Amino acid sequence: MSLFAPDEYLVDVHAIDLDGYMAAGIDTLLIDLDNTLLPRDTNVVPTELREWAADLAARGFKVCLVSNNWHDRVKRVADELGFELVAKAVKPLPFAFLVALSRVGSVRSKTAMVGDQLFTDVLGGRLLGMHTVLVTPLSGSDLPHTLLLRRLERVVLAGRVPLP
Repeated sequence: MSLFAPDEYLVDVHAIDLDGYMAAGIDTLLIDLDNTLLPRDTNVVPTELREWAADLAARGFKVCLVSNNWHDRVKRVADELGFELVAKAVKPLPFAFLVALSRVGSVRSKTAMVGDQLFTDVLGGRLLGMHTVLVTPLSGSDLPHTLLLRRLERVVLAGRVPLP
């Protein structure tokens, strides 16, 4: 399978089959923040996302935010959701993913990497042999280099439709 082909392509994180993951032995989620959990341009954590994070904890999932972002906002959101955090990740390089796994006490084979970008989140997860989940971006607002990569993503994903 291609390094740029996610195992799953979903509308958003709420479409993740948590029961299915547990049954398959996936008990760890490494999750991107910007445009995956929250639109890039907001600091408000909606109730639905707080409830989803609480559900993850209640089910026993280990969760770590892995973000290329380094601003204070990332730490505030991680704290609010009760997630571990690795900021300044430099995804898709493997170092931050390995630090995240160490922080939550997990291994690659039991981990899903969830994010909105093929060339950072999916590629990084694939390089380490993790299950990968691509979600549709929550906002069209992005940094200039990300907008360029979004054009390439459209080519790679041509014809694929995210599942609800």
